[in-house]
Amino acid sequence: MAAGSDGTGPGAPAGRPAPVLALVLAAGGSTRMGRPKQLAELDGRPLLAHVLGALDEAPVDRVVVALGGAAGEVLDRVELGRAEPMVVEGWAAGMGHVLAATLAQAGDGWGAVVVLLGDQPLVGGRAVARVVEAWRSGAGPVVTATYGGRPGHPKLFDRRLLPHLLRLTGDSGARDLVAAHPAWVHQIEVGDLGSDADVDVEADLDRVGAMLASNWRTP
Repeated sequence: MAAGSDGTGPGAPAGRPAPVLALVLAAGGSTRMGRPKQLAELDGRPLLAHVLGALDEAPVDRVVVALGGAAGEVLDRVELGRAEPMVVEGWAAGMGHVLAATLAQAGDGWGAVVVLLGDQPLVGGRAVARVVEAWRSGAGPVVTATYGGRPGHPKLFDRRLLPHLLRLTGDSGARDLVAAHPAWVHQIEVGDLGSDADVDVEADLDRVGAMLASNWRTP
């Protein structure tokens, strides 16, 4: 498979870039925290609202948020903005299942899908933009954000990889697919734009809150 992408796709008007789907994975059961971390308050807003808010101005054409554990509470209490909620049956099977099921619900026609995690509130819209712009400039078929050289999220997958993503199962997500094909991966440094610090336990919420209050406010 060739490494690059032309940033266009089937159904896109001549001269127009192919549409990009943003997918936020927020379906977990928060077993380590012991309460729905999507709803944990950070700087006066639910944790998930920070992630979705970062996509308000990002260069993506559609935003979908995958929900599972505590889906009803999330829908009641989180301002989704431009995001469309999709509740995944069997979400407890793991991230791979959630990713594949949500992509199947979202339909086809996408030039690429960019994946974010619902528990990483310091990943800003500019980081998403940098990853998407790299793909539009020919990088890929996988473009991954890096933080000081360490791969993280967001991760973008060109349309040519969507059949692989739709076959994912279990809890590994796309990690095994990326690891098996390192030549597909193009890394883009975004550490100057924010952090991919995630929230799994209460102490993480305190740590990320301190970062946000200091100098990690990213668009």
